[in-house]
Amino acid sequence: MTPAAMTTPTVVATDLDGTIVRSDGSISPRTRAALATAEERGALVVLVTGRPPRWLSGISEATGHHGIAICANGALVYDLHDERIVESFPLSVEVAHDLVARLRAAIPGLGFAVETVDEGFAHEPSYRPRWSTDPAPVREIDELVRGRLVKLLARHEDLSSDELLAAASAAVGVDVATLTHSSRDGLLEISAAGISKATTLARVCAEHGRAAADVIAFGDMPNDLPMLNWAGHSVAVANAHPDVLDVVDEVTASNDGDGVALVLERVFGQPVDHR
Repeated sequence: MTPAAMTTPTVVATDLDGTIVRSDGSISPRTRAALATAEERGALVVLVTGRPPRWLSGISEATGHHGIAICANGALVYDLHDERIVESFPLSVEVAHDLVARLRAAIPGLGFAVETVDEGFAHEPSYRPRWSTDPAPVREIDELVRGRLVKLLARHEDLSSDELLAAASAAVGVDVATLTHSSRDGLLEISAAGISKATTLARVCAEHGRAAADVIAFGDMPNDLPMLNWAGHSVAVANAHPDVLDVVDEVTASNDGDGVALVLERVFGQPVDHR
C-alpha cells in the first residue's frame, strides 16, 4: 500500500523511545502538535511502549494527560488521564521460574530482572542496569519472581539483543512466552505467551469500535513488529531496526527528524494554531 492510497485512519498507535522520543529524551513541539491535531480530527491516539507506567509521567504531561497508553509491550493498559492501570495481562510466576531455569541453562552469563505491577523494577546482583534504578531491590531472582509480573528481563554483557533473542527463542520456543527486544545492548524482554503490543492494541481498538484497517502504527524496534504487521498501515522511522524497515508500508524521517509528525501532518493536515 502506498501513502497515496491510504485512507484516513481513525487510530494512531505510536511507540515512544526511538520513534517519537528524540535521542535527548524529549518529544518535539511539532510532534506533540501533530498528535494533538490527529486527536482533534477524530483519531484515537494510543501510545504503545515497552516502558512501565511509572516512566510515563513526562510523556503524560507532554501529551496533555489524555488518551490511552499500552505499556510493558502489551502487558498493561494505562489511562493517562487518571494515571491508573485499567487492565493487566501478567506472566505467571510458575512460567517465569521455569523460563529462568531454562534460559540460564541454555545461555550462561545471563542476569535477570523483573517488572511487576505492585513493586516495580527489581534485579538480581548479576544484572547490570543501564539506567538509574535506585532504590530498586537487589535480590536473587527466585525471591523476585512473585506477584503480578508484567515483564521478565534478561541481560547478557557479551551478546547483542538480536543474538540473545535468537538464542532464547531456540531454548524456550514461542509457545511458552513472548520474547522480544527493544534495544541493541543485550537485553531480552519476556511477556506472557500471546501478549504483545498487537494483541493489546487490537483489544483496545475493538473496545472503541475500530479494526486493524483503521490503524496507522509507528515503530522502530522488534517489539513493534507485531503491531506493525497487524495495523492497516505501518510506518518505520529511518533509524529503525533492519527487521522493521523490511516489513513496513512506509519509511519516514528519523525520530530526531520528526518523522512521525511528517506523516501525521500529511494524513491529518497541519496543526491548528490556537494562539
